[in-house]
Amino acid sequence: MAVPARTCGASRPGEARTPRPWPGPGAQRPAPRPPRPLLLLLPPLLLLSLLAAPGASAYSFPQQHTMQHWARRLEQEIDGVMRIFGGVQHLREIYKDNRNLFEVQENEPQKLVEKVAGDIESLLDRKVQALKRLADAAENFQKAHRWQDNIKEEDIMYYDAKADAELDDPESEDMERGSKASTLRLDFLEDPNFKNKVNYSYTAVQIPTDIYKGSTVILNELNWTEALENVFIENRRQDPTLLWQVFGSATGVTRYYPATPWRAPKKIDLYDVRRRPWYIQGASSPKDMVIIVDVSGSVSGLTLKLMKTSVCEMLDTLSDDDYVNVASFNEKAQPVSCFTHLVQANVHNKKVFKEAVQGMVAKGTTGYKAGFEYAFDQLQNSNITRANCNKMIMMFTDGGEDRVQDVFEKYNWPNRTVRVFTFSVGQHNYDVTPLQWMACANKGYYFEIPSIGAIRINTQEYLDVLGRPMVLAGKEAKQVQWTNVYEDALGLGLVLTGTLPVFNLTQDGPGEKKNQLILGVMGIDVALSDIKRLTPNYTLGANGYVFAIDLNGYVLLHPNLKPQTTNFQEPVTLDFLDAELEDENKEEIRRSMIDGNKGHRQIRTLVKSLDERYIDEVMRNYTWVPIRSTNYSLGLVLPPYSTFYLQANLSDQILQVKYFEFLLPSSFESEGHVFIAPREYCKDLNASDNNTEFLKNFIELMEKVTPDSKQCNNFLLHNLILDTGITQQLVERVWRDQDLNTYSLLAVFAATDGGITRVFPNKAAEDWTENPEPFNASFYRRSLDNHGYVFKPPHQDTLLRPLELENDTVGVLVSTAVELSLGGRTLRPAVVGVKLDLEAWAEKFKVLASNRTHQDQPQKCGPSSHCEMDCEVNNEDLLCVLIDDGGFLVLSNQNHQWDQVGRFFSEVDANLMLALYNNSFYTRKESFDYQADCAPQPPGNLGAAPRGVFVPTIADFLNLAWWTSAAAWSLFQQLLCGLIYHSWFQADPAEAEGSPEARESSCVMKQTQYYFGSVNASYNAIIDCGNCSRLFHAQRLTNTNLLFVVAEKPLCSQCEAGRLLQKETHCILPPPLPRRPRPSHPACPLRATAASLTTHARPADGPEQCELVQRPRYRRGPHICFDYNATEDTSDCGRGASFPPSLSVLVSLQLLLLLGLPPRPQPQVHAHASRRL
Repeated sequence: MAVPARTCGASRPGEARTPRPWPGPGAQRPAPRPPRPLLLLLPPLLLLSLLAAPGASAYSFPQQHTMQHWARRLEQEIDGVMRIFGGVQHLREIYKDNRNLFEVQENEPQKLVEKVAGDIESLLDRKVQALKRLADAAENFQKAHRWQDNIKEEDIMYYDAKADAELDDPESEDMERGSKASTLRLDFLEDPNFKNKVNYSYTAVQIPTDIYKGSTVILNELNWTEALENVFIENRRQDPTLLWQVFGSATGVTRYYPATPWRAPKKIDLYDVRRRPWYIQGASSPKDMVIIVDVSGSVSGLTLKLMKTSVCEMLDTLSDDDYVNVASFNEKAQPVSCFTHLVQANVHNKKVFKEAVQGMVAKGTTGYKAGFEYAFDQLQNSNITRANCNKMIMMFTDGGEDRVQDVFEKYNWPNRTVRVFTFSVGQHNYDVTPLQWMACANKGYYFEIPSIGAIRINTQEYLDVLGRPMVLAGKEAKQVQWTNVYEDALGLGLVLTGTLPVFNLTQDGPGEKKNQLILGVMGIDVALSDIKRLTPNYTLGANGYVFAIDLNGYVLLHPNLKPQTTNFQEPVTLDFLDAELEDENKEEIRRSMIDGNKGHRQIRTLVKSLDERYIDEVMRNYTWVPIRSTNYSLGLVLPPYSTFYLQANLSDQILQVKYFEFLLPSSFESEGHVFIAPREYCKDLNASDNNTEFLKNFIELMEKVTPDSKQCNNFLLHNLILDTGITQQLVERVWRDQDLNTYSLLAVFAATDGGITRVFPNKAAEDWTENPEPFNASFYRRSLDNHGYVFKPPHQDTLLRPLELENDTVGVLVSTAVELSLGGRTLRPAVVGVKLDLEAWAEKFKVLASNRTHQDQPQKCGPSSHCEMDCEVNNEDLLCVLIDDGGFLVLSNQNHQWDQVGRFFSEVDANLMLALYNNSFYTRKESFDYQADCAPQPPGNLGAAPRGVFVPTIADFLNLAWWTSAAAWSLFQQLLCGLIYHSWFQADPAEAEGSPEARESSCVMKQTQYYFGSVNASYNAIIDCGNCSRLFHAQRLTNTNLLFVVAEKPLCSQCEAGRLLQKETHCILPPPLPRRPRPSHPACPLRATAASLTTHARPADGPEQCELVQRPRYRRGPHICFDYNATEDTSDCGRGASFPPSLSVLVSLQLLLLLGLPPRPQPQVHAHASRRL
């Protein structure tokens, strides 16, 4: 047969190339490469003449004009069906006929965004006033309080928020010690505002597990803070919308109002208010911190583990306003990670540090000079972005003799602009005087960490030192700061918190210096949902929205802010450029907003579809203004078609009743099924995830109230009822008189901005799977953004079985927006469409792409007469498909591919998809989802990596730590380290189960979407691979999102190396320790978002964090820095321990361990080990 040789191969994957048109007869094909079949050695003109010779004994590949003819037939058929059944023109006429029932309103972006910003400012200002009352009252209460040295537990009455949980736990601290505190027993009532049971008459107290409740300091703290209860109550009386009011004490005590039981985990509660993002932000100004760790040979075993854990705990005291770097030193200093300078202390960078710290190895000799010189050089580097406030060096060591005075004289004296904090780690017999001297000579503090129990306390108390200049600054430092979004520990959801520091106003005596201690931080929460209520809900259309960012560029309002984790230990830090698809225009908008400017800009940009399968290029109008008295900026995004919207005006109650009747299920059989958007139409309307039940609740409520009732949203109700009547008229004028089966349609439908989705006929609603809220339906939003007909095949998950093609159950949606022009104002208030019967339209597709002249007369080609192949007769040799703009299969002439409709086409024909991509029919867009979550690694026989902990796994150790001396406790640790190494530094499954950190952790998902490239014409091309080739033709169908592709079916498989595969989105965890094979149950659940497309079936490494920090995004820190005060008293700078260990005992113990115990098994490190810090 005179047929060109074919291959299933494709060109090597790489950058998109300029398409090569396949010209008509007489042109040459690409130059062949040896070895070639004999046929391909023929001259090109002879080869082409064989292809088109009338006497050839075979079908030839269709000519370009033939395939263009097929494409036109397809376009005409689609357009004809949509004109008849879609009812776009009819719906336009219906709207015009009912012009008296609605008004066209305008969205004025500048006015809108200024109004919303003003409303948010007013809301936050009410919280600020409450904060100031609380802070002033706290300072006065503490000043008037008389310290009691002999205070007893039984003298204090308070509600212990953890008391109920501890009574149920026989191993709890109070049960073991026999607590003498008079703990109140309270009754609670469910409050929907708090999503919790509360008691408005009392406050609750939470005390960290590692703090003894009966200590004199804690009891005095409980005593004076009790008076805050009345202030909390009065604040709520003045502003009933107040949520949690909290005082976080520098001693670790948390007193909050209203009272509610603490949501403690099943095992040890690690919550400490001093490590919460809002407390850290309120307790000190931003920090530039360099952590240096001694890794000389003397630091080994338990001491090195204590250091690693201490560094990780220190990192947890930093927020996104801070900058940090970590280095290790012996004779030389070097960074522990790839970061060569100070980097922002965000979640991603801190994870890099924590993993890198675990790889530190002890060797060499101690060289303090190398460590400090490295740290000072880091702090003096002015060519990088940094906080420029509170410069400090944190040194962890086991001890040494060198004071490196010459280094301090060179870099830090006489101004002492850098504070030095020193930490003596582990049990040793070194002289700690040099370490004390370093701290005292540089306005810092000296701490000792002899055991695990001391880590958390001693790595956070440096904040007291940093708070001194704030306290001494007085009223100037009393500034309310607003945090970014984070997860509330008591179950309120996403909140932001206003903070105000509380200062100690006491003096030691008449004429003495002013006290310079910070008492704590006062905080008031604002639920993100309360701020969202101040923004326009449904007047902006399906694709309009309001967003807000802070000085870091992190969003606190955005429709794409949807964190998957509920780990309240980590703040939600989603950058605006990660919430959307980044481009230069958005970078400039972000910078202007951070700088507090106003602005407006219309841009062409890319947006990701709601189902994350598609990318659309759209026009958007951005308008932004600052929110005064805050560090936030507010933005409004509007598509041009959302400049205007409809507002129903149904004053005629008879008409209201008439239209309302079309919502009753009794009308569905004749008028089609109606889904209503689950919106807050009235206060008393019971919500439900089941739309049938929600409609029932809605109808029952409407029988009691009218659409004009004060308890209802009149705008939403009137628009809903109006759209009910308008869509019913579409049924009456168009759908009811048409035979859907004639055109192989399963259903016709219309969806509106008013919240109505009408599906006809009624039985088709049984298979309707789209979101009943049109604004949350992908087909609705994409139709508004695209001209013409948008095809949406059924979503196929590569991990699930293929489609089950049963009678009339599988369909393809085709939708288009209805554009109205009323008095020169253009808007798109609705989307209409049809649902194609997949099997019937696949058969119709073959006929339309064939040489038939009549429906019942297929053209036959015998061996004696030449004719071109077509998609019907020659489906064994010719592949014909329709692919949508995301690369998903819509229709095929191959019956065996019908159950693959909706899959990424590379899974159907990898080489052909790659050729389409390489010839610029498709463009690839990669992005990262920073809000994903990863499940914990289930316990297995590999064991877990050593983790940083502040308490032993065995709960008894925690209690024992309080009652033993430092020396005895250390001795006990040395003994147990050899005996229970696994259980100590390895995650306890039982404990992990109750720990939020172990339940789930944030990770990054890589996503890749494909969308149409710049090619709009019709092209023939060749897939050239090795010894054979494969012809294909591709052409965009006008007025649709479809690509028509005709190709020779593959006959060989030499070129399957390069593919574009649709795979699960992969978890991108923090950089692991040495990698091991993946377990059979991966730590990252296979979340089958159809948009997660990767070029190779391998875990994605994500954006390289080490490269990202070299080009940091623009940000601004807080406007004022408090890191210096001339009157600061630096004489209190720490002291040594009172219980030096016995060296002889320790030596004897080590000999005993070496001689009398079996070798300690080394724990195996797993890449996905759970860590809890």
